[in-house]
Amino acid sequence: MDAFYASVEQRDDPALRGRPVAVGGSAERGVVAAASYEARAFGVRSAMPSRTARRLCPDLVFVPPRFDVYRAVSRQIRAIFEEYTPLVEPLSLDEAYLDVTGNLKGIPTAVRVASEVRARILAETGLTASAGISYNKFLAKLASDQRKPNGQFVITPERGPAFVEGLPVSRFHGVGPATAVRMERLGIRTGGDLRERSLPFLIQHFGKAGAHFHAIARGEDDRPVVPDRPRKSYGSEMTYARDLATEKEVERAVAALADGVWSWCERSGTLGRSVTVKLRYADFRTVTRSRTTGEALARRDALVSTAVSLATALFPLERPVRLLGVTLSGFDPRMAPASSCQAAFNFAAER
Repeated sequence: MDAFYASVEQRDDPALRGRPVAVGGSAERGVVAAASYEARAFGVRSAMPSRTARRLCPDLVFVPPRFDVYRAVSRQIRAIFEEYTPLVEPLSLDEAYLDVTGNLKGIPTAVRVASEVRARILAETGLTASAGISYNKFLAKLASDQRKPNGQFVITPERGPAFVEGLPVSRFHGVGPATAVRMERLGIRTGGDLRERSLPFLIQHFGKAGAHFHAIARGEDDRPVVPDRPRKSYGSEMTYARDLATEKEVERAVAALADGVWSWCERSGTLGRSVTVKLRYADFRTVTRSRTTGEALARRDALVSTAVSLATALFPLERPVRLLGVTLSGFDPRMAPASSCQAAFNFAAER
């Protein structure tokens, strides 16, 4: 979907159409969850601190997120997908892989399927979508960004390796900022540079991911489209309007976050064995502590006490704390939810 959250807000409020819009919090420590294309023209991007976004675009309009609406629209879109193929793998509320090799409507080409799906989405939701079409997931993902907004792009098997060769590795799905920096230090800036490195070299420097990088540099990706991939973790985190200066404040805040995670456990019928606490100091240095128990944490007080004890292991505090997070993982696969959902982030605060 094109600028999904922001586009939904512009669709539902005609006064926002044509204006630079940011979905998120406008407070001093707010964060942009999504930006309209009008806002992106000024350099505003998702995950950007709100004060930075406002500096780049003084006329930026902040709108609080409405995840219940976004989820409802996402379900509409998913229903359209499933009229064409049962092989739908959601990446988020606004993005998914579809394997249309044997599509339910017998349409002979993926290009026609993509065109028809995009037209249906526009007709039924009033929103535009872009599509990438290729012979594997890696290239389809790259192609999906080539004609945004409201377009589609094809990478054929003949063009795949050459297309990858000229792209910066920072564009590759799966290569995050830290990995891109490591590659830069090794002289790997483009897909062509990556392809010149041997498999042993890449494994030496990137471990198991090295084999994946070796393959995608050649336009190869054998991962299947997997519908209803189970969720692996659930977390809640918050950046506070005022830094937490005392250990008691941190304990109370961690307990509140863990309590929110337990509420999700009750709603989803999911239990986990691993708890991770994240703490970010006022100087932005981040530390984490994790613990895995022998059995699933089956009570609210067990989850809360585990999270609080992990936090207290970081005491005494080196300096005031700006952000805390609690994440639960190690789910019992028999109890894991069938599909992923939006994590409980507070977009009024910077992640």
